[in-house]
Amino acid sequence: MDWKRMFSGGLAGLILVPALTLPAFAAQETGAVGDTFEAKALHAIELAGQYGGADSVRYALWEDGAITAQGGWGVYSKTENRALTEDILYGIGSVSKTYTAAAVLKLAQDGKLKLEDPVTKYLPGFTMADERYKDITVRMLLDHSSGLMGDTTRDAFLFGDTDESAADDLLERLSTQRLKADPGAYCVYSNDGYTLAQLVVEAVSGMDFMDYLHVAILDPAGLTDTYAPGDDFDTGLLARTYASAEDTRALPQDTVGIVGTGGLYATAADLASFGGLLCGNDLLSQEWLDLMNTDWAVKGLWPEDSENDTLAYGLGWDNVHQYPFNQSGITALVKGGDTLRYHASLIVLPEEDKAVAVLSSGGVSTYDQLAGERILIDALAEDGVTVDESLPALPAGQPAAIPEALKANAGTYVSLGLVATVAFPDDQTMTLTTAAALGGTAQTFTYRDDGTFLDETGSFYMKFVTGDNGRTYLYQEGYAAVPGLTASGTANYALEKLEPNTEASQAALDAWAARGSELYLILNEKYTSQVYLSGPFAAVTALPETPGYAAGFERIVDETLAEQYIQMPGTGSRNGADYQMVTVDGREYLKAGDYLCAPASGLTALYAGAGAYCTVLEEGYARWFHVGDLAGKTLAVTLPEAGGFTVYDASGVVTASSVAYGDTSAVLPEGGWIVFAGAPGARFYLSLAE
Repeated sequence: MDWKRMFSGGLAGLILVPALTLPAFAAQETGAVGDTFEAKALHAIELAGQYGGADSVRYALWEDGAITAQGGWGVYSKTENRALTEDILYGIGSVSKTYTAAAVLKLAQDGKLKLEDPVTKYLPGFTMADERYKDITVRMLLDHSSGLMGDTTRDAFLFGDTDESAADDLLERLSTQRLKADPGAYCVYSNDGYTLAQLVVEAVSGMDFMDYLHVAILDPAGLTDTYAPGDDFDTGLLARTYASAEDTRALPQDTVGIVGTGGLYATAADLASFGGLLCGNDLLSQEWLDLMNTDWAVKGLWPEDSENDTLAYGLGWDNVHQYPFNQSGITALVKGGDTLRYHASLIVLPEEDKAVAVLSSGGVSTYDQLAGERILIDALAEDGVTVDESLPALPAGQPAAIPEALKANAGTYVSLGLVATVAFPDDQTMTLTTAAALGGTAQTFTYRDDGTFLDETGSFYMKFVTGDNGRTYLYQEGYAAVPGLTASGTANYALEKLEPNTEASQAALDAWAARGSELYLILNEKYTSQVYLSGPFAAVTALPETPGYAAGFERIVDETLAEQYIQMPGTGSRNGADYQMVTVDGREYLKAGDYLCAPASGLTALYAGAGAYCTVLEEGYARWFHVGDLAGKTLAVTLPEAGGFTVYDASGVVTASSVAYGDTSAVLPEGGWIVFAGAPGARFYLSLAE
């Protein structure tokens, strides 16, 4: 999760097709692949590791009831002399959702719940500030169609802390939120939906979520190497993680407190074996597997031509007819997962009795998936089964004049990752130009007589589509071949047209414009949060390309409220949040979803003279200071039992952290900041080195 992008309205750029951006060296991939299956598999994971910048990668292949191959690339640790063995564990991130979906379906199969029942039947304490919440069904939690606003994951991503309050407190946090869409209207990825599903499992089973997983799934299948952060296991088996490729300081244990959403650890063999459970009927009958493997996304707002897209949501699956397997009539089920440190992919071929897991420390889950696909294609070839890996042909339209009616689609288009302007400079071309704040990069497309616009490379096209909701979308389709691995397909809504906001008063527009140069700092993250290492900063910059909107796509309602506007299926509107300005003791704060942020302009200078200390106050909010005149001096900090500090330079880069690196002192950078966070009453004693 990119926290800066989340709060700045996604102003970090979206990659249009090809959906996968290859590193510069990818096209230069060379080297002996090897003749044996095992050699080919090791080559595939090596490429995934190199392309994604991983520290280590492990894979395991399950076939017909057993692990038939596994191996690894990279290092367990950059500084410890320890082998990357089969028992090494990785965080599997959102692949945990597949376990949660299986748990819900197991309860449904046992007659203990019904998928089409409202969630409120099983969680009577679930309420929201939007009456439509009563229409959310259990199934909608699993297919991402609940309409929930976004990811209420405050205090969920921690270092060495097994706190699960992010899940335990979810109902309270949701109680003040609205929905961004009618339940069932469209599928858009939602972590909150799966945390609710975890709570449903606990309510219906009467057991802790992990206890139910053990009783219903893990123990009967002999999956003894799958854990939650709070379980009793050897944490030394977790592959080491790092903040960057250059850093050799291993980070503390990567813990995710929303276990059913993204908190499980597993070995590659255990994860692949779990995939194998979903090839037969030992866990779920075929009736329930068929429901799990149904493409639910196409039942709502979704592109008609989406067969080869990376997303086709099942229950617990990102895709239930993955390309290129679908070209050969082979069902391929895919789930990817990412924490802030680990990455994972599980691919299951149920009709072929095969499953593969690829896990990495660092790296990119998309490359892990492509490596897994390569391994499965090679495994099928060993059985005499060939997968058609050809790139589908794009529509063969001819250049033509743009109809005047299409030119009405000119304007600003957005997603969570992009703000861009569509223009028609002449009768045959369309330009798509990113906002100036994003670099102002322009792409040129040529209109064709089939209604599509082809890019200059001829590798993908776009077209305008009006959804059932009356909104205008830019659909994109294209394919990217990844040397040594497989190809990636994209066929989705890339952008939504931002309709002019003519209802906001001038006073409201002026109020939000005045905040555009302000930087906001998160106050209510736990001191062990990984967010402090990732950058706990927010902005509400008003772009000239999006008048009437704050942070790119937050529709200004009045002087203190800007509401998320976009409605995009897939992932284009996944992390939504309304922005509300609140005043406390005469000072204005930003409330973005579940986060409370203070303006950086209100910071005081750090004092570290004789007897200096900083105390976390009763409300428990983090305390921020700017370095001021102490720049260049070394600050020593005596830490409380429940507290930590982080130091940032003027560009927001972490230079010291007591939680991530064990620092107890730091050289204070020019123009930098320091934050102290901890339990209410936690006191930090400060002094300057002589």
